[in-house]
Amino acid sequence: MTAAPMQRATAVPILMYHNIARAPRKLPRWRSLYVSPGAFARQMWLLRRLGYTGLSMTAAMPYLRGEQQGRVAVITLDDGYLDNLEAALPVLARHGFSATCYAVSGQLGRYNAWDAELLGVRKPTMTAVQLRQWQQAGMEVGAHTRSHPRLTQCTDAQLREEIEGSKHDLEDLLGQPVRQFCYPYGDVDERVAAVAREAGYHAATTTHRGRAFAGMDLWRLPRIQVARHHVLAKFAVKTLSGYEDRRA
Repeated sequence: MTAAPMQRATAVPILMYHNIARAPRKLPRWRSLYVSPGAFARQMWLLRRLGYTGLSMTAAMPYLRGEQQGRVAVITLDDGYLDNLEAALPVLARHGFSATCYAVSGQLGRYNAWDAELLGVRKPTMTAVQLRQWQQAGMEVGAHTRSHPRLTQCTDAQLREEIEGSKHDLEDLLGQPVRQFCYPYGDVDERVAAVAREAGYHAATTTHRGRAFAGMDLWRLPRIQVARHHVLAKFAVKTLSGYEDRRA
């Protein structure tokens, strides 16, 4: 009997969410960044029904490093929106899942200043108290810079301010190490990734499509975007079948 290829056996889907809320009716663009609470609940139910455990980035590191195998899916939520706490947390807790929320440390308790003008929508972010509630519920907080810039356009000094500074801000706030990072807009090159490594993050995620495999660069991990229009069957295909791997 021929053994399954190791790479396929260690595939780990890292799911990328933003808002767990209904998209405003007149939103002019990027409606795909919204996943309704009902759709999110059905997706988490399906993962559990299929024998998957939803994990935060740090909890999934043994799988991402190839040290452990199993049916796991990593759940990440970008930007630190309040609806993650209000709508996603109860669903995650019900299934015994953990997740990583990447917070923009300079915008806690404010809104999406980086794209509010383009969207015409101010989306509230978690306050420091709410971010602690997220963490105390067994979830992870990762860093997403201080101001959500395009990092490849930053100077070396600005890179360290954004990447290292966000880590320090969140660690001071939470009283725990912050080990995970996410590049805003998925904007990363070797210079940017090097700063993330040197800052002490254990891994960093991009917006490149596909599942993660053991042996990949841990500071350039791909993810699977879960969008508003993905019905449950499409969610299953994208997440579990390797469809995104073939497109990457």
